[in-house]
Amino acid sequence: MSIWTTVGRMKNLAFTGQAEQLEVLARHRQGESDLLHQGGKWYLIATCEIPEAALNAHPVAFLGVDLGIVNIAATSDGERHCGRRINRKRENDRKLRRKLQQKQTKSAKRRARKYAGKEARRNKDINHKISKRIVAEAQRTGRGVALEDLKGIRERARLRKSQRTTLHSWTFAQLGAFIAYKAKKAGVPLVYADPAYTSQECSQCHHIARGNRPSQARFACRSCGFVHHADHNSSHNIAHRGWMAWVCGVQSATPELTLIA
Repeated sequence: MSIWTTVGRMKNLAFTGQAEQLEVLARHRQGESDLLHQGGKWYLIATCEIPEAALNAHPVAFLGVDLGIVNIAATSDGERHCGRRINRKRENDRKLRRKLQQKQTKSAKRRARKYAGKEARRNKDINHKISKRIVAEAQRTGRGVALEDLKGIRERARLRKSQRTTLHSWTFAQLGAFIAYKAKKAGVPLVYADPAYTSQECSQCHHIARGNRPSQARFACRSCGFVHHADHNSSHNIAHRGWMAWVCGVQSATPELTLIA
C-alpha cells in the first residue's frame, strides 16, 4: 500500500491480515482505503464490492434461530450461544459508567464514553461471530435461515424490573441485520416467522399451553410429555414456521423474496 503524509507519499508499505481477508481484498477491493489508529495499532479499512451469490431457491429445510437474553441465539441444530457471561460483563460496565457519570468531571465523562464505545465494539464482534456461524452452517447443509419477527418485542415482553435494562440495551436488531446481510451474500434464503407462542408450543405435537414452560430453560409438554431445552424447542417451532412461510412463497411463485409470516 501507499499513503500520503505531510512529507509526501510513502510507497510499498506492507500490511497483513487473516488469509481469507487478504483473499477478499485482492479480489474485490474498490476505491481508496482509510488508515485508522486505535489502541496503539494501525488498521487499514478497505472497501470491497462483493457480488451476491445466487439464491438457493430450493432449500432442503430451514435452520430455526431463537434469539434471547440468557442465550443470545439457540438453533434447531442444538447449538447455543450463551449470554450469561456477556450479561455479567455488561452489567459491570454499566455500574462503572454510572459511577463515572456521578462524578461530573471531564475526565470521568471521557472514561465513561470510552467504556461505552468498548462495550459497543465487543457486542458487535460477538454478533458478527454468531451470525457468521449460523449462516455458514445453513449454507453448508443447503438450508435456509428462519428468524423470529422481533418487531415490537420490547412492548410485548413482560419482564421484571431488573431485566428491563438488559432487554432494552440488547442488540437484537443488529444481530438480525448481520444474519440477513450475510445470508444474502451467501445466497441463503431468509424468512421471518410469527413469534407468537413459539416458547409455549410443543415442537412435536404442537400443543400450546403456558404450563408447557415450567421454567426459563425447561420445556415439558403437558399433552404428549415431550421434554426438551426451552430455547431449542422454540427454535424448532421457528424452523417449522419458516418452512411453511417458504412453501407458501414458492407456491405463489416468489421464492426470491424474503417473506414475513
